[in-house]
Amino acid sequence: MAKEDSGFHDALQRAWQHNPRKVKVAFTDIDGILRGKYISFDKFRSITEKGSSFCDVIFGWDASDALYDRSTYTGWHTGFPDSPARLDPATLRTIPWEEGLPFLLGELTTPDGGPSPVCPRQLLKGIRDRARQAGFEPVFAQEFEWFNFEETPASAQAKNYQGLTPLTPGMFGYSILRSSLKNAFMSDLFDQLTAFGIPIEGLHTETGPGTYEAAIAHADVLEAADRAVLFKTGVKEIAYRHGIMATFMAKVHETLPGCGGHVHQSLWDTGAKNNLFHDPEDTLKLSPLARHYIAGQLHCLPHILPMYAPTLNSYKRLVEGAWAPTTLTWGIDNRTVALRVLNGGSASCRVETRVVGADANPSPTSPWRPPWHRDSMASATNWSCNPA
Repeated sequence: MAKEDSGFHDALQRAWQHNPRKVKVAFTDIDGILRGKYISFDKFRSITEKGSSFCDVIFGWDASDALYDRSTYTGWHTGFPDSPARLDPATLRTIPWEEGLPFLLGELTTPDGGPSPVCPRQLLKGIRDRARQAGFEPVFAQEFEWFNFEETPASAQAKNYQGLTPLTPGMFGYSILRSSLKNAFMSDLFDQLTAFGIPIEGLHTETGPGTYEAAIAHADVLEAADRAVLFKTGVKEIAYRHGIMATFMAKVHETLPGCGGHVHQSLWDTGAKNNLFHDPEDTLKLSPLARHYIAGQLHCLPHILPMYAPTLNSYKRLVEGAWAPTTLTWGIDNRTVALRVLNGGSASCRVETRVVGADANPSPTSPWRPPWHRDSMASATNWSCNPA
């Protein structure tokens, strides 16, 4: 039996034990938003034997289902067909807030089963594989800031998304009182996300009305990206059950701080036994590899900024004096720079990229871009020319 077949057999048995009626499956779209559906257990059984498919429009539209482009990867010229797809049995988990419903992530593929050129998760797998071939094990983690409102989708739309009622008033970062005020919601976030296979290291209020921040435990880069995608959807679903709307917009209001999605990164040796960023003999405890990594990322930031700031709203966050970096800078444990370096020890030595917004896709997006992204690239280049 092939390894993947064995994995699906195990997934099939575990899913059956949790819920013999239905399974939830999802795929990550071009913006890192989960698109999926419920399927019957019989359909799930058939997928494990014969494979699956999913509409490729998820790589052609935005968060509001408006088409980015109608003539490149998918569009009217192709008829928005189904693309071959496969589910990853390693992603099987159960959803605590849906009575233990089985859930799996999937990927779109080419007709011959190869990696799709635009599937974010497969692009990340390819990057991970190349890193491993070079002798590196990428270990990543992401943390998110987001706003919470005492609204429903209907009430927010009725207000034209203006004057929404925040979960709590005022600017209270790290507030123990605000955490207690909404303890049921905060406790559910911590406990149910962890039970969903997204281990939370820390959860607290952030500066801003009704603003929270959470740090997710580190993992290999693919698992870390999966956790990040599932985290954002999980937060929103748990929030709904408390009469709350959560948003990961990069900038909710021009007078308030924006929402970051900072990415923590380190490279380890094969087997993840030694942190290759750490050098106990160096003045800053940083290895030459770490210094090259920092320099390379600073050099590339102007060119990859559309990946870190994928929407027009993203750029509204990147303004001076709003707790978001606007310069090509790095520093040791400095939260005002683009790259914050933590050099405390071999277990924790890492680089934190603070440019990334909460709205970014946790997996890399494809070389294909909608036309307006090309304009963003020009803006990014201009941004890089002013390091002051």
